[in-house]
Amino acid sequence: MNDAAVRLSSVTRSYGKGAAAVTALDRVTLDIPKGSFTVVMGPSGSGKSTLLQCTAGLDRPTSGTVMLGDRDLTALSEKKLTLLRRERIGFVFQAFNLLPSLTAEQNVALPLRLAGRGPGRAAVLDVLERVGLRDRAGHRPSELSGGQQQRVALARALVTRPDVLFGDEPTGALDSRTGREVLTLLRGMVDAGQTVIMVTHDPMAASYADRVLFLADGRVHDALDSPTADLVAERTTALAVAPC
Repeated sequence: MNDAAVRLSSVTRSYGKGAAAVTALDRVTLDIPKGSFTVVMGPSGSGKSTLLQCTAGLDRPTSGTVMLGDRDLTALSEKKLTLLRRERIGFVFQAFNLLPSLTAEQNVALPLRLAGRGPGRAAVLDVLERVGLRDRAGHRPSELSGGQQQRVALARALVTRPDVLFGDEPTGALDSRTGREVLTLLRGMVDAGQTVIMVTHDPMAASYADRVLFLADGRVHDALDSPTADLVAERTTALAVAPC
């Protein structure tokens, strides 16, 4: 486990019962190395969102295990799982989910307050510096561009120093230039040791990753190391037309 930030073993997630049951994940086994940037792609209904949710402890598998470092998420009570998510997992979504009445600094400090930890101002400003927004610490979301708001959301996810940062289409609401700026930030954080797992439909966004996993019918059907946008697009197209 020394080199794995996350390990999934035979993870299955089903919804419903009997003939109406739907299997969103089907015996998925994989390792996510520490300090790596992994992208998950696949057509609608392939299981990528369910994979992200199970891996991040937002949903429980029907069977199998999910290890975050040395902790088995599937064995934790809801209370312990909530505490672990607060302390060791970060989230960035397509919607920025910033509180409009709070400044950038206050939004970033919020996870520390929720965890009962006094948010030291120096730590909050330091993480805003990392995303290039220290000089916007006193601005509210309405005073920031979409890209700046997503960078505040990224700083908020990083302020607890999470073991793994999860992104669910984090550049989906941004224009291409701003999206590239956010992806460059993520890439730099990975190069500095952060582990990132991201769901996207965008081959350009996927090209910033170390590895792309392609899901179909709840299984990992293909993987691509050192991806380029063209190679990702080719694999995506091939997967879409492949027979079931």
